[in-house]
Amino acid sequence: MADKLDLDEILKFAISIARNAGKLIRDGQAKRFASDAAHEDEKQNSVDLVTEVDKAVEDFLIGKITAAYPHHKFIGEETYAGEEITDEPTWIGDPIDGTTNFIHGFPMVATSIGLTVGGVPVVGVIYNPFLDQLYSAAKGRGAFLNETVRLPLTGKAKPLNSLGEALIGVEYGSSRSTPALPAKIETFKNLTLDTKEGGKMAHSLRSLGSAALNVAYVASGGLDIYFEIGPWPWDVCAGMVLLAETGGASYGSKASTDRSGEPSAKIMASRQYLFVRNVAPREGQTTRETQAAIAKEFYDAAVVWDP
Repeated sequence: MADKLDLDEILKFAISIARNAGKLIRDGQAKRFASDAAHEDEKQNSVDLVTEVDKAVEDFLIGKITAAYPHHKFIGEETYAGEEITDEPTWIGDPIDGTTNFIHGFPMVATSIGLTVGGVPVVGVIYNPFLDQLYSAAKGRGAFLNETVRLPLTGKAKPLNSLGEALIGVEYGSSRSTPALPAKIETFKNLTLDTKEGGKMAHSLRSLGSAALNVAYVASGGLDIYFEIGPWPWDVCAGMVLLAETGGASYGSKASTDRSGEPSAKIMASRQYLFVRNVAPREGQTTRETQAAIAKEFYDAAVVWDP
């Protein structure tokens, strides 16, 4: 079905509305900081806050998408009602990914807009309005930073021989109770502990506070791996297009037998994500085999739970 859609036109449209959404985010931030009474609603706990801007941006996105593509579906964070991802063209978006960062004025904030067809992400745009960095991709057309710089920024794929060489994106997230938090802490320890004590001794861990930007950084080559349990399809849909177009791999749960690395509705719905950048294949392996081996090494160290 994707072949029947004008993905170039859709990508251009998605870029346009992402930039306009970014202006709403910047203006909303300025208005908040200019006021002594910023109105914030609690969402799950104090770590993950919903703001008026979040709701306004989603209303804007829905309005624009509905007007331009009235027969397409939309699934978003603020209006989600348990819809499944079907074969129909479906926009999946997060108006402000990194809400806690937004509240604190930390600039790792993005609006994330993806389109799936046949359950597979085919168009993705992630825009950080505070750094003016726009990541965009469409199936078969490559991935770009600010529409002109081809991703990954590293050019050809670099080797990744072990987790000991990896810069890994992780998050504490909004789930801070048992079993989630103890599992996260144990995973972080297993990844960073000295190999002499049984750990993987990863190069380091990074937390950007935005799932969408974490995936974008894997696609661009800045992060080698990103792992998190708990995000939703709107957090990763757009990024999965970027990753696919740069040769990266997407994986679902530790228990999944699908290690193809290809994006799918099943992976998006799993809410358990492991993303690996494009890598130079190890001797005797294909790139996908090397990525699957990295995923296995990672999951051997990971302690997981059902979100």
